[in-house]
Amino acid sequence: MLGLLLAAVPHAAAQTLLDTSAAVSVQTTLLQTQPGGVPVTVPAVPTPSAAPAAPGTAAPSTTAAPTPPTLTPAQQQTLGQGREALGAGDLVRARRLFESLVAAQYTHPEGHFGLGLTLLALGDLRGAAFEFNRLLELAPDRFEAPYNLGVIASREGRFADARRLYEEAATLSRGKAGPAAERQVLEALAGEQRRAGDWTALSATLAQAAALDPSDRDLAFRLAQAQVRAGQGVEALPGLYALLSREPGRVDAALLLADIYAGQNLPERAVRELDTVLPRVTKASDRATLNLRKADVLAAAGDTRGAVLAAQEATRLDPARPAAFARLGELRAVRGDRAGAQAAYAQAARLAPKDAAIRTALGATRLALGLNAQARQDAAQALALKPDAATRARALYVQGVAAYRLGDLAAARTALRQSTQAAPSADAYLWLGLTAYAQKDYAGAAGALTTSVKLDPTPTARQNLGSALLAASRYAEAEAILRGLTGEQPRNAEAWYLLGLSLRSQGREAQARPALKTAADLGHRRAAEALR
Repeated sequence: MLGLLLAAVPHAAAQTLLDTSAAVSVQTTLLQTQPGGVPVTVPAVPTPSAAPAAPGTAAPSTTAAPTPPTLTPAQQQTLGQGREALGAGDLVRARRLFESLVAAQYTHPEGHFGLGLTLLALGDLRGAAFEFNRLLELAPDRFEAPYNLGVIASREGRFADARRLYEEAATLSRGKAGPAAERQVLEALAGEQRRAGDWTALSATLAQAAALDPSDRDLAFRLAQAQVRAGQGVEALPGLYALLSREPGRVDAALLLADIYAGQNLPERAVRELDTVLPRVTKASDRATLNLRKADVLAAAGDTRGAVLAAQEATRLDPARPAAFARLGELRAVRGDRAGAQAAYAQAARLAPKDAAIRTALGATRLALGLNAQARQDAAQALALKPDAATRARALYVQGVAAYRLGDLAAARTALRQSTQAAPSADAYLWLGLTAYAQKDYAGAAGALTTSVKLDPTPTARQNLGSALLAASRYAEAEAILRGLTGEQPRNAEAWYLLGLSLRSQGREAQARPALKTAADLGHRRAAEALR
């Protein structure tokens, strides 16, 4: 049975019902993790495929609502029985009673309202929309009609219509419907604003809701979140500090506070705010979360040593959290501590054996250490876990480079080609070109290296492209690449040597010899031999 909220209204309208089935929970306007660490999710809203769109509604009327006719005692009894049946979940009986009331007093709004709620509970969206539109005509000053039409629009996936209808309902309910009903309407509107990513409007709506219930701490936090998303981080500070004064150890508020100061380019202040809250937090996993955010702030500010120490503390506090060890591995790799990074990633992989991203990161670290066989095995394990596209591309890259280094060129080329197809990257195309070159497919090498240079014209890629073009007898193109490279790196002996060969291959010996001599003077042995 649908949950139904009874809202107090003037006696002339009797009791009214608000359908709460599509109202968004107090804690679901923004995806977040509450202090207890439980992720909050938004319930799925069913979208009937065959239900027609509800007719549009006009803006709230400024004319006086027509006076409803007086119900006879028998009709009052029918209305009461219909509400009782609806509340008890006897929907077929409720429908019969409300339909009989509509037939007896068509111009009275309560029959249409009760019937609309009943049909909505039965899943008859078309019938419910018809009744709520009649309610709108008969009682244009009541918010229940646009609210429930908004519920229907949301279920049908007409989210822009739902938002507009909830806005109308919010306007009509303000100061008239009672705090609980007004809050419910605002929450529904907030849900659609969040769906649309309109954080500024969401902030305004949540501010209205917070004014109705200043004691709701979760709502105060959601308001601060929305303000930050709207680029109003500074404006969120008073509310966050007030929240922390009431809940000194509230982790999510401390994290958001640190984010605001980091966003203002005040990383030291952000760290101090985190350090202020840390002693107030007793749960080890929450303290680990604060330390991980501290590590992020320090790393972004360039203090990688401090970041590593904070991440290490997080792993000590929560030794069962794979993400903490993965972050420690990442930070150690940034500092050049590849052995330490491998140890951290290995522990993360033990804790999360089905996490393809962690297994791939471990493989990449081992690849950097020259542990090619282990890296190849890690990549294979990651690929067996059916990772997302980005992780798959990286795992294929690790697998391909490891296979190249192990001399398995065919497997290397296959993996690297698949990596470029999954997510084109300059590095993958570079190694694909090197593999093709090693297979003496110089045209294929030149093609892959050309793409690598287009994506990222590093000196290494350009030099290898020059070499591949030479091998493919494309001497003039090689010359152009190598002249640019020697101009930028006048002490690059290999580039001078390759330039000399490209000129000699074009029969321009007089120009080739100075290039070869420059390479020889820089210590290039083969260039010296070429001058003899």
